[in-house]
Amino acid sequence: MTRLFVIGGGLAGLSAAVAAASEGLETIVYEAAGQAGGRCRSYYDPALDGVIDNGNHLVLSGNSSVACYLKIIGAKNALVGPGLAEFDFADLASGAHWTLRPNEGPLPWWIFAQDRRVPGTTALDYAALAGLLAAGPNACIEDLIPTHGALWERMLRPVLLAIMNTDPAKASARLAGAVLKETLAKGGRAYRPRIAHPTLAAAFVEPALAYLTAQSGMIHFGQRLRRIVFEGDRVAALEFPENRIAITSEDRIVLALPPWVARDLVPELSVPTEFRSIVNAHFKTTAPDGAPAMLGLINSAAEWVFTFPGRISVTVSAADGIVDRDREDLAQLLWADVAKALNLPLQLPIWQIVKEKRATFAATPEQNALRPGPKTVWKNLTLAGDWIQTGLPATIEGALRSGQTAARLACASQPV
Repeated sequence: MTRLFVIGGGLAGLSAAVAAASEGLETIVYEAAGQAGGRCRSYYDPALDGVIDNGNHLVLSGNSSVACYLKIIGAKNALVGPGLAEFDFADLASGAHWTLRPNEGPLPWWIFAQDRRVPGTTALDYAALAGLLAAGPNACIEDLIPTHGALWERMLRPVLLAIMNTDPAKASARLAGAVLKETLAKGGRAYRPRIAHPTLAAAFVEPALAYLTAQSGMIHFGQRLRRIVFEGDRVAALEFPENRIAITSEDRIVLALPPWVARDLVPELSVPTEFRSIVNAHFKTTAPDGAPAMLGLINSAAEWVFTFPGRISVTVSAADGIVDRDREDLAQLLWADVAKALNLPLQLPIWQIVKEKRATFAATPEQNALRPGPKTVWKNLTLAGDWIQTGLPATIEGALRSGQTAARLACASQPV
């Protein structure tokens, strides 16, 4: 019987394991850390006296790979969000507040309604977005659409920054266009915002581990792959610090590790080499009545504010300029903006700062060109991760899609 060895228990690895197990493959996962989830993890924080996610990971209602994954693991109701696509914004410089209210269908009549679109824009401004839908591989966003004016400052820049985790003007127009094709071009029903409830682990990780166990899958924690042994056009063995696994002619391997780790294990593997950080802040306090669940801030260090019962969280993307600052200074900086936006006292509540210095690859045309495909020159080895060629920037949707693709290739290459 074919065994599928999945190296890496982040979302890409879990997705590969779940998809393969659902097709009847014997699946074994090896994870170097003591828990699964990778960058999408949840943990008990003693300072806040509660379980928090390392960051606020947003998915959208039209993310098909997310929906498929959650359905298989029995967690299709683990995401919460509004019934319609609505996005609240506040400009801390001017004090202006507004809500974007796209219509549900693909014909974007909402851009003709002044109370639904970005203040200070006209319907004609949005026509420029069509330039991203057919972008070439070398184009930056600034090459194809205006990177100034109300539409850019009040919608496109903050949204694209969150999606790409890269300076939007310099980011890949092709990747941005791919996201628009799967969301904005399909209408509001495809991009209703969704948050894992109650935590990332409860939505994406724990049900997956339970599913794999129910399918007789095995998960080994604290097992860091030290070396891959290659013979000819195949992987012959996997070496861990305390054991060596011989790979038979029927076995398949999915490598779902960070790019810098995969590069050290696989000869001549092309991987992205530049990365961008994300800073998240969590504050133990209660949001005022009527505060939106998610609020985008303009002219603010705190870019996106998320409100939860008893907690307010902030996410700052492409945060290389602040990631090395003192943690308490960061907490003070971000809380000042949150307090102003939500009309809360300036006194700093109990806080926690979480930094991810290499959160995603830099989504530039140059770095996108370095992403490998899922196949390798070795017949029994495939790759998974949000950093391989998924057609998307580094997102949860991309990570899950990569795992599903790797599992499909493994299943397709089973001996007859």
